Amino acid sequence: MRYSLMMACACLALSGAAWADDDDCNVAMADWQPRNAIHQLAEQQGWTVQRIKVDDGCYEIKGRDAQGHRIEVKVDPQTLQVREFEREDGDDDDDDDDNRSTQRGDVTTGPVGNTPDNGLFNSGGASN
Repeated sequence: MRYSLMMACACLALSGAAWADDDDCNVAMADWQPRNAIHQLAEQQGWTVQRIKVDDGCYEIKGRDAQGHRIEVKVDPQTLQVREFEREDGDDDDDDDDNRSTQRGDVTTGPVGNTPDNGLFNSGGASN
C-alpha cells in the first residue's frame, strides 16, 4: 500500500513539473517554419538578428530592437507566435537585472505588458 501511494505521488509530482514548464514548444520538426521565416518576422518587427538558435523546442532570436536595445525572443516554430520577449534597457551594468523586462504575447498585435487599470500599479501602490 505504501509503495503504491509513493509511486502515485511521484507520478503526480513529475507530471506537475512538466505541466508547469509551459514555455517549451512541442512541435514536430516536420511542422517547423524555415529559419528564413524567422528572419522575415524579425525584419517586420524592426529587429536586427545576431543569432537564431533552438532552445526548449522553440526558435530563439538574439539581437537588437529598432532602438538598439538587446532583445531575446522565443518564437513558436510552427505558428511564428512570439512566446516570450525579453528586452534589456540601455544600461550596460551586467550586475543589475532590474533593467530587464520580460513580456509574453504576440508583438504583431500591439504592445504587451500593459498594466491593468485596478490601482495596483499607480505611483502610490496598493492601499491597505
